[in-house]
Amino acid sequence: MWIPTEHEKYGVVLASFRGTVQHGLPLEIGDTVQILEKCEGWYRGFILKNPNAKGIFPSSYIHLKNAHVKNKGQFETVIPVEDSVITEMTSTLRDWGTMWKQLYVKNEGDLFHRLWHVMNEILDLRRQVLVGHLTHDRMRDVKQHITARLDWGNEQLGLDLVPRREFSMVDPDEISVTELYRLMEHRHRKKETPAPASTHHLFVHVKSLMSANVGEELEVFFHIYDGRENRPLSERFFVRLNKSGLPKSPEKTERQCTLFVDLGSSDLRKDVYIVVHIIRIGRMGAGEKKNLCSVQYRRPFGCAVVSIADLLTADSKDDHLLKVYTCNTESEWYQIHENIIKKANSRYNLSGSNTGLAVALQLLHGDIEQLRREYMVLFTRGVSITRKLGFSDVIMPGEMRNDLYITLEKGEFEKGGKSVARNVEITVYVLDIDGQILKSHMAAGSGEPGGDEYHSLVLYHNNSPRWAEQIKLPIPVDVFRGSHVRFEFRHCSTKDKGEKKLFGYSFVPLMQEDGRTLPDGTHELIIHKCEENTSLADCSRYLKLPFSKANLPSNNQTLKGTKESFWITSFLCSTKLTQNGDMLDLLKWRAHPERINDSLSKLKEIDGSEIVKFLQDTLDTLFGILDESSQRYGLKVFDSLVHIINLLQDSKFQHFKPVMDTYIESHFAGALSYRDLIKVLKWYVDRIVDAEHQEHIQQVLKASEYIFKYIIQSRRLFSLATGGQNEEEFRVCIHELFMSIRFFLSQENKGSSPVAQTQAVFLRTFPAVYGELLKIFTVREVAGFIRETLGSLPTTVHADCPLETVKLQCIAKTVESQLYINPDSRCILLPVVLRVLQAHMQEQRDLVMCASILTSMLSLITKEENGTEPVVSEEVELIVESLLGVLLRTILEISNRPQSAGPAMRLQFQDVTGEFVACLLALLRQMSDRHYQKLLQAFSNKDDLRDFLLQIFTVFRILIRPEMFPKDWTVMRLVTNNVIITTVLYLSDALRKNFLNDKFDYKVWDSYFYLSVIFINQPCLQLESFSPSKRKKILEKYGDMRVMMGCEIFSMWQNLGEHKLNFIPAMIGPFLEVTLVPQPDLRNVMIPIFHDMMDWEQRRSGNFKQVEAKLIDKLDSLMSEGKGDETYRELFNSIIPLFGPYPSLLKKIERETWRESGISLIATVTRLMERLLDYRDCMKLGEVDGKKIGCTVSLLNFYKTELNKEEMYIRYIHKLYDLHLKAQNYTEASYTLLLYDELLEWSDRPLREFLNYPMQSEWQRKEYLHLTIVQNFDRGKCWENGIILCRELADQYESYYDYRNLSKMRMMEASLYDKIMDQQRLEPEFFRVGFYGKKFPFFLRNKEFVCRGHDYERLEAFQQRMLNEFPHAIAMQHVNQPDQTIYQADAQYLQIYAVTPIPESQDVLQRDGVPDNIKSFYKFNHIWRFRYDRPFHKGTKDKENEFKSLWVERTTLTLVQSLPGISRWFEVEKRELVEVSPLENAIEVIENKNLQLRTLITQCQSRQMQNINPLTMCLNGVIDAAVNGGLARYQEAFFVKDYIMNHPEDSEKIGRLRELMFEQAHILEYGLAVHEKFVPQDMRPLHKKLVDQFHLMKSSLGIQEFPAYVRASPIHFTNGSPRPCRNSVPNIISPDGVKSVTRRSVLSYPAVNRYSSSSLSSQASNEVSNITGQSESSDEVFNMQPSPSTSSLSSNHSASPNVTSSAPSSARGSPQMAEKHKHSRENACLSPRERPVSAIFPNPLDPAQRAPPHQIGDTTLPRSDPNLSAPDKVRPTPSSWSLDSVKESAPSFSDSVGKLLCPPVPPRPPHTGNLAVHTTMPPFTPSPTECQSASLVSNSPVLSGSYSSGISSLSRCSVSEASGTELPAGDHLPHPLPPPTTLPNSVSSSDEPIRRENKTPPPYSVYERNNPRRPVPLPHSLSIPPQTDPPALPPKPHQLRTGSMKLDGTSDPRVPRPRPLPRKVSQL
Repeated sequence: MWIPTEHEKYGVVLASFRGTVQHGLPLEIGDTVQILEKCEGWYRGFILKNPNAKGIFPSSYIHLKNAHVKNKGQFETVIPVEDSVITEMTSTLRDWGTMWKQLYVKNEGDLFHRLWHVMNEILDLRRQVLVGHLTHDRMRDVKQHITARLDWGNEQLGLDLVPRREFSMVDPDEISVTELYRLMEHRHRKKETPAPASTHHLFVHVKSLMSANVGEELEVFFHIYDGRENRPLSERFFVRLNKSGLPKSPEKTERQCTLFVDLGSSDLRKDVYIVVHIIRIGRMGAGEKKNLCSVQYRRPFGCAVVSIADLLTADSKDDHLLKVYTCNTESEWYQIHENIIKKANSRYNLSGSNTGLAVALQLLHGDIEQLRREYMVLFTRGVSITRKLGFSDVIMPGEMRNDLYITLEKGEFEKGGKSVARNVEITVYVLDIDGQILKSHMAAGSGEPGGDEYHSLVLYHNNSPRWAEQIKLPIPVDVFRGSHVRFEFRHCSTKDKGEKKLFGYSFVPLMQEDGRTLPDGTHELIIHKCEENTSLADCSRYLKLPFSKANLPSNNQTLKGTKESFWITSFLCSTKLTQNGDMLDLLKWRAHPERINDSLSKLKEIDGSEIVKFLQDTLDTLFGILDESSQRYGLKVFDSLVHIINLLQDSKFQHFKPVMDTYIESHFAGALSYRDLIKVLKWYVDRIVDAEHQEHIQQVLKASEYIFKYIIQSRRLFSLATGGQNEEEFRVCIHELFMSIRFFLSQENKGSSPVAQTQAVFLRTFPAVYGELLKIFTVREVAGFIRETLGSLPTTVHADCPLETVKLQCIAKTVESQLYINPDSRCILLPVVLRVLQAHMQEQRDLVMCASILTSMLSLITKEENGTEPVVSEEVELIVESLLGVLLRTILEISNRPQSAGPAMRLQFQDVTGEFVACLLALLRQMSDRHYQKLLQAFSNKDDLRDFLLQIFTVFRILIRPEMFPKDWTVMRLVTNNVIITTVLYLSDALRKNFLNDKFDYKVWDSYFYLSVIFINQPCLQLESFSPSKRKKILEKYGDMRVMMGCEIFSMWQNLGEHKLNFIPAMIGPFLEVTLVPQPDLRNVMIPIFHDMMDWEQRRSGNFKQVEAKLIDKLDSLMSEGKGDETYRELFNSIIPLFGPYPSLLKKIERETWRESGISLIATVTRLMERLLDYRDCMKLGEVDGKKIGCTVSLLNFYKTELNKEEMYIRYIHKLYDLHLKAQNYTEASYTLLLYDELLEWSDRPLREFLNYPMQSEWQRKEYLHLTIVQNFDRGKCWENGIILCRELADQYESYYDYRNLSKMRMMEASLYDKIMDQQRLEPEFFRVGFYGKKFPFFLRNKEFVCRGHDYERLEAFQQRMLNEFPHAIAMQHVNQPDQTIYQADAQYLQIYAVTPIPESQDVLQRDGVPDNIKSFYKFNHIWRFRYDRPFHKGTKDKENEFKSLWVERTTLTLVQSLPGISRWFEVEKRELVEVSPLENAIEVIENKNLQLRTLITQCQSRQMQNINPLTMCLNGVIDAAVNGGLARYQEAFFVKDYIMNHPEDSEKIGRLRELMFEQAHILEYGLAVHEKFVPQDMRPLHKKLVDQFHLMKSSLGIQEFPAYVRASPIHFTNGSPRPCRNSVPNIISPDGVKSVTRRSVLSYPAVNRYSSSSLSSQASNEVSNITGQSESSDEVFNMQPSPSTSSLSSNHSASPNVTSSAPSSARGSPQMAEKHKHSRENACLSPRERPVSAIFPNPLDPAQRAPPHQIGDTTLPRSDPNLSAPDKVRPTPSSWSLDSVKESAPSFSDSVGKLLCPPVPPRPPHTGNLAVHTTMPPFTPSPTECQSASLVSNSPVLSGSYSSGISSLSRCSVSEASGTELPAGDHLPHPLPPPTTLPNSVSSSDEPIRRENKTPPPYSVYERNNPRRPVPLPHSLSIPPQTDPPALPPKPHQLRTGSMKLDGTSDPRVPRPRPLPRKVSQL
């Protein structure tokens, strides 16, 4: 049985549970669960992150934790009882976990790894906290560390800033808003700028000395040196190094490491240095031989210097190698460091190129305690402390120091009877009063322990040595008196014995008789001569002697006159001893009472550090004097006390304030002093008004805090001693004192007068007195003092008076004092405070201070809330009454102030705004119903209330602004919103009561609605965008505030009644914005408002056009911003009631009388939504792609055709234009901009500023557009289109006589013509794409498109690009039309294959003499129709000869617009399907092969082909294939009696096939003749073989001699005969020139016109590669199933790999090619894009490869012809002239070729009639994958008996026109057949080929523009579909100019034109 749990409420999952049992809840390890019930080892509950899914799980999987339950029962919430830091850590790590994985997905590797480390670190710290074994301090450090890491991670991941107090998260409901703001700001500031440390320390670690010539022990001394003042700043740090240059005691780190402590910020200057002196210990001369003496001397070695400033820039942890310098002369040693600093190079040099001192130097910042925590290792391992000379910048009380520093400066010695100068060494001892040497009190520096004596260094042969060595004597204070220092001088002999001989001594006592120590400074000591063996053990003998020359009596001339002297400098740093006599006199006042006056006067001159040293003694002295003779010395003592008190205000001594406080509390004993102190203080105050000099009085008032402390403490001592006597008298004195103070404060003065300054001084110190007064007086009494004192201040002061600011500061301190915190005194002080605040805020003065005061006041109110409700309520009432209005005005003014000031000023304003806002929110949060009622009743009239409401609504709008708070302050924003919605609910009642019906006020209501809409739409309330945990927290705390506000809007709207009309259509946009929020409840509340609006608008004006227009405009702008979703569209559209209580909009509308127009509106809006949603989704993606462009096109067309919204249409034109430019689709960009261009006329109407266009005339804008479009057409290489626009512009310039621009335009036009002729254009591929399935966007769903590929883009690349754009799409592997299941599938299917364009402009393409560069444009531009072919077998398949049954299914697609246009793809409008019979296919195959042969022969003959191989291979392929049974397969298939009988309708086609076969033989014969002429010697055997095989072929065809019609007609080549040779050789038909007689062979057939436009110009099968996406390489296509056929004829038809299975590659190719030729063959087989560049564009340096640009490539395509065998793969080049036919003459054939040049024969007359085609025959054209520039003649090696080659022709048919027109290289432009006609048998004898009566369209489409001066063609993007009539030829340029370019504007009646836009562009 399941029982609700009592204690087991919360747990953590220990192991994952799959939940496979019934009702099981799957659990992941680490999940937290809330437990509801338990039963026999099972729990029932839910995972906290998904409370909706409840289930059961085993109790053994759960680790229970203590938890606190809130709201017990159904809706209980569980809060774990654990450290709040742990709770936060756990939830934060969970949030980070999901985001961390996303970082990996987004490839943000750096942050991913950093976050990973931080998460691990936090987990480790969490373990430490959970274990609970940490000390209190360590726990604090760990928590600090954790919170710092959490904040770092939150900041990096863009999460919210967490307000914390003492490391714990703060609940915003439990503290006031002002406090919350301060916490947030503190954390924000802390994050921004850490405060710079004022104290710095230098860490030094000596590693080693690297030098080649050490060999002796070394002493290294470091100190910090001030280069500006030339003095050391610190004592020395001393390290001993061994002979190897390494530290002597490596195990004792404190002897190698030191910390130079207490460096001030001023010490980190460029001219402060670390100076290192190195002393060697050894022989006198460094190079001396080792002598017997073992005496060691300290001798100079070297010096190094480094600037401290360099350490600030260098990486702090780097090791430094300091260069060591030596001085040139030893006498300079004392200043070597100065010379190095000054760079006096002549005085020093490097001690060795490789000598260097390795040290680690690091600057550390912060106080020493902080360093101990942060660098614990450093201190535990051991580090010596090296102090500054003197005290640090801040002296701490309790600091004990008694260090005497003595510097051995220099000496002057006589020679002493020697010929050379002495080597002097000094030995220093310190001796106590008894003459005993003090042990261990002689320190050379920190780092090494102190010694008993110190030996100076020895300077060689120097009688005036300068040592500059500093020693430290840390002598205890008690030993100081009577001690002295003795200096002994010895001469160090360099002889063998190496003796040190004593010759003199000096001494100096450390303390004088009167107790003063040796004064700081330089002392010249007397050198007392002595004998070598003199004993100085008895110091009493010499202590009586004079020691210093300064102290010698004037009569002692003998000592004064001696030249020998010794100078030292002493410096005492002591907290206990003084060198000041005046100080000693004051302290010993009882001994000399007569000096008291002087001593008190001199106190002010004594150094502050001396006074604070003896602070307690000095104070005792002063109060002692006061007690004993107050009358006499009262004033002086008072002044001295004021001096000492003010001394402690100095930053250097401020830490001694606690010392004085302790003195007052514990040591002060002046019980009677209060009377004198009060009396003197009052005496001073009374004199303020009259006194001329106020400085001294100001000093007195500055000290008033401590004076009051002494007064109060003295009175308390007196009361204790006397039991409270004279209490009344004391109170009277205090009252009188305050009366004097009030009197002087009430004086009105000008701001700069001395009295005003004195008032200011008093006000600054006054708040410090409150606490003291409270020790004796009651809270109310003190509050009364303060109220009266502050109240006495003059009110009418000048605005610029500094007193005002001080008054405010005084108020601020009052508010922060203990007194104000007490509610009893607060009610007395509050009115005073509010009065001052109100005055300042109204005048906008000192706002920063006002904000601070208000913040403090409001922080207190919340604290006191419990138990003092009435008091708090009254206070809130007072504050609201005084400050609410002024607070609102202040916020408004600050927010609207221009932010032009500097950044500091701006920051200040920002802070103030934030603080005022927090104050406002805190105040509003404190207000209850009663407060709101009182507030609203307080307004005397409606206008005031209206102004207040407008003001508060405006302020709320400001608070909602995103920039109001930093973006990670979500906590603050939520609190703000909570306060706003609560306040708005209160105020909406006032709005309803006061501003409805006859009192309706539009402005207030509008402001209210506007605020509500902004409120709902703010980002911080869009819960859908938050993580589940964050959303849950917000909903638990505040609920969904958007829904609350939505309900309020609805309720207010319902109250409006007929006033609703005022808000239509203005509120449509804002309300629509609200409905776009994806919150179902909110939508259901808001949607009925739209119904209401439509209803009211219908009533008012009979329609709701306004509503519709506004709705559509707003929808567009909102969707562009990324709002709205799929459900939203359904909400508008759906008939089913959704979610809440309201039915959908459509259902409501259906009940109305105006339902038809309403439903129509909903339908339009829904369709617009579909497009807008697609547009929005596409725009979210990263790069520009087809989806974005397609989507924009769809939307643009919708605005134009359905909505007729011109401005939106133009906006989207420009959006599309920008997308195209970004994607570098320059042609499409031009077509897009043309849409706007067409809306404009060449008129002078002014146009307003619009988008990026300035204000200008329509003519100027159209001109600008024309130029931009031409520029883009140029970049897109669509020069023909640019030319037309150039002409139009030129005409305009001409009509205005603007010849300058006309000239430029003509030049531009000319340059475009040049580019057409000179530049190479890439030929695009076209692909058909089908988008099937419901998952595609609306504009693509279940539609098919044709797309223009990018440059060099093949099918595979295109397919990959599409799959990248639609990553979820599935590529379909077949080309059949999909069925309904695919259409309706909930998925995305892509069907892609290549298609061939069918050009419209056939005449240009068929015309002779038109260069390929020009033709290429017409092949690939303005294409409406495309086709692709699919081979299939119909009927029984003949295994012997497959051609009998191989048909082709040809599909033609017609687009809605031609390509290229405003998009790279357009939708297919119409599909047509036809089937091509096997016979027609055969005709196409042979036609194309003939054309290819002709071209190659022409090229060879005109010597365009430097290499004859292509012709050789082509001839070989055709002849060899034919011999092996090539053409015979066609004969078997179509010439047999059965076929002719069964297909009588094909008789003409059979005849055509016969004729083509004869023609082929004729061409081959001529080709062989040409081949013989050019064939190189080594290929002669091959040529002979070809001739033999040709004869075999002829006999296999049954040809003995060619029929007459074949012989009589020349071979007609593509571009006619070459002009130079036209008449050179007249009609040479055969070598003998005789006309031959026609003999008909078995195959002879009446001649038909092979050149008519209707000839079958393409083969039946060429689309397979389009279908399957195969490339042009025949080898790929040949990988197919083996064929049963044995004939090479089978090579005529190929299927794609999708149609047939692949054949083994070994079956390929007959004959086999040599390996070395294979590469070139394969290269040639590749399409131009697949081939190496050299294969497409011959090397320009190779004359054998060079050809004119227009001759590259050929119209013929690689074709798998039955007449072709493998080696014939050649590279055809087009020719501009034709070969004439040669009469077949067997005997003299080779002869004739040898003798004659075989010049061309006059062209054969073409036939006028059209070839008869059966009426069912569909038009067909070649595939786009065929015509590749410079392709080989065949891509198919012929397989003997292999079907694989037989398939290839289906994908490899070359394009030819029956008229023999040559197509340019690589073009895919076939043409359709005309309607079928009958074929006459007669032959026309005319020499001139008859042209078709159709004309080529101009470069973009056929349309007529009504231009008054000249017609201009419409761009193709808006052109109508192709017409049935043939298009017109392009006019000549001069015709265009004379206006003959009028174009036929008639359009196909079947194609609907787009709805024209009304001409209202004048404003755009």
